[in-house]
Amino acid sequence: MKSWNKGRTQRALRRLLGDRAGGVMMEYVILAVLIAAAVVVAVAMFGKTIVGMFDTAGKGATTRHSEAKATLDKTRSTQDTDAQAAEDYHDSMHE
Repeated sequence: MKSWNKGRTQRALRRLLGDRAGGVMMEYVILAVLIAAAVVVAVAMFGKTIVGMFDTAGKGATTRHSEAKATLDKTRSTQDTDAQAAEDYHDSMHE
């Protein structure tokens, strides 16, 4: 009597039923790429603002309050400029 070859049977069943392990892995790769792209966009959009706020907080925690105020004003000005640029871009995309 011939012995049953489990590996060959599994390969045949996978071929018949379709092995979806590669497809699922690809979905995870696509999801990871989308998350990474979102992180890059968030850092690009908010990076200068966050650095400015930390700089302001650092100067405000010391005795350099006038420098902290100047840095805060500069950060707010940059935020306003970036917000206006984003709004202009949004409007140009919807024309």
